[in-house]
Amino acid sequence: DLINRKTVNLENIKYVVLDEADEMLNMGFTESIDEILSKVPQNRSMLLFSATMPKEIAKITRKYMEEPKEITIGRKNEGSENVKHVYYMVHARDKYLALKRIADFYPNVYGIIFCRTRRETQEIADKLIQDGYNADSLHGDLTQAQRDYVMQKFRQRTLQLLVATDVAARGIDVDSLTHVINYGLPDDIESYTHRSGRTGRAGKTGISIAIVHVKEKGKIREIEKIINKKFEQGQIPSGDDICEKQLFSLVDRIEKVKVDEDEIARLLPSVFRRLEWLEKEDIIKRVVSLEFNRLIEYYRNAEEIETPSDRYTRDDRSGRTRRDSRTESRGGGSRSAEKGYSRLFINIGRMDNVNPATLMGLINDFVPGKVRIGRIDLMQNFSFFEVPESDASKVIGSLKGQEQNGRRISVEVAQGGSSNSSGERRERRSGSSNGGRKDFSRNSSPSRPEKKEHRKGGQRRPKFS
Repeated sequence: DLINRKTVNLENIKYVVLDEADEMLNMGFTESIDEILSKVPQNRSMLLFSATMPKEIAKITRKYMEEPKEITIGRKNEGSENVKHVYYMVHARDKYLALKRIADFYPNVYGIIFCRTRRETQEIADKLIQDGYNADSLHGDLTQAQRDYVMQKFRQRTLQLLVATDVAARGIDVDSLTHVINYGLPDDIESYTHRSGRTGRAGKTGISIAIVHVKEKGKIREIEKIINKKFEQGQIPSGDDICEKQLFSLVDRIEKVKVDEDEIARLLPSVFRRLEWLEKEDIIKRVVSLEFNRLIEYYRNAEEIETPSDRYTRDDRSGRTRRDSRTESRGGGSRSAEKGYSRLFINIGRMDNVNPATLMGLINDFVPGKVRIGRIDLMQNFSFFEVPESDASKVIGSLKGQEQNGRRISVEVAQGGSSNSSGERRERRSGSSNGGRKDFSRNSSPSRPEKKEHRKGGQRRPKFS
């Protein structure tokens, strides 16, 4: 931009530095790099830095450098020795609940939560803020002033959790992060190295956590080969584990709190008189109860998050459940909708690069109001999904005539797609299901009653949300 506006002259440049070169490639800056380097002298010195070493980096060296020398610190693409890698296996519907429990289990967490898209980043940040966490978002839809403000809060540790996309987090230089949390693994395995490398810096230790569903287990193994490290499989913390961890964190804060004798001296006599009838043990019990009554009460009644079983994992990996196999053998995918739901046909499928998230995104973008989405079945050329009967007409009308990747969308009620239909009649299309029964909903609300883990509040307190 500066070159085009003729506000900079590069004829006397002696050194050129390309930092995070692999990320520059991923972001499509190749043409801009060509343009800039065409304006600098040929005899300049050039330094290229990259956290990972994909084949594209070798192409850069051949194109822009003469007889380059490679200096490797550690091993190529290998993760930091100071970082512990842990993954938690959960059902897709439980990912956000698992995230909150992990945050609750580490009261002093100071880290980045990586999401795949801008929309997901903002949604997760909004939910965390609503549930009382010290969190905020960082993504490309923010203005530069907003980004600077968020980063200022994060560097000053006013924020404990920064929810960010890979691109927005590029260049963040914070040495004291305790955790990096992957809210789903990146498509590019090497991006995981970038993410996890943001903790465990300056000689400190860190933890890189991945919250994954059953279909991502294979990607965990691929990452292990790249970083030459094994992941530990963690168990989602129970309510008792969280309460105990939060309690000892409170005790630790009480022990280490700085007491300003001069400021409180005039108030202490009155306080002593009010509390003199209580024994030391009673005061301790009341302090603990004041902080934890709601937390303990909540987790006493909270349903634990289920870890997918090995059998479920195998079924999910094969792309179908036993029930699906039986159903397909009887009629090529014919199904009735759940009670109170309508089953809709849409003329896009896997060949259109459609996945459940894509389908929910279309509904988010084009259908006004909140729509609960039930089971989704992806076929090769088309798909089926379920919505409440009361919303079916609205969804069909709102999506009619819209486009996905240049293809005009058509939606209609599938044959036998009403929960009031008698028997299981054949749907207007047949085909094998991709993934069997899946429960999804807009704004992460499953079609069955959701396990509530919410709390409201201002300052950072133990999260039983």
